[in-house]
Amino acid sequence: MKVHGQCHCGRIRYEADINPDVVTVCHCEDCQRLTGSPYRVTVTARRSDIRIEGEPKAYRRQADSGRIRLMYFCPECGSHLFASDEDEHARPWGIRWGSINERMQLVPTRQIWCRSAAEWAGFPDLPATEMQG
Repeated sequence: MKVHGQCHCGRIRYEADINPDVVTVCHCEDCQRLTGSPYRVTVTARRSDIRIEGEPKAYRRQADSGRIRLMYFCPECGSHLFASDEDEHARPWGIRWGSINERMQLVPTRQIWCRSAAEWAGFPDLPATEMQG
């Protein structure tokens, strides 16, 4: 499925080819802090399947998994857009659900880092793992 998206101010725009059957709710503490909410929803795409207009800024962060992640955001409005491994082509990128125009068509299919989940914010019908799986 082709999706389109942008940051809140529109400075950074993108389109990507994603698998709409892999939409993940993440309950990790990083996602909770970054969103100010109990979880973040993400879809993935290979870097070669993402076309970006504009220059997002990135910073390095060690994830709960121990991996170093690059966290991409708009330098103007601060909207978080993507996350990748240090080697940008090694693993799929995470695309933030809230930045996708077609987001209402993307229904979560799994949840990860459930050991950090707020008890009141679960999805009892989705497959769940304690960590990333």
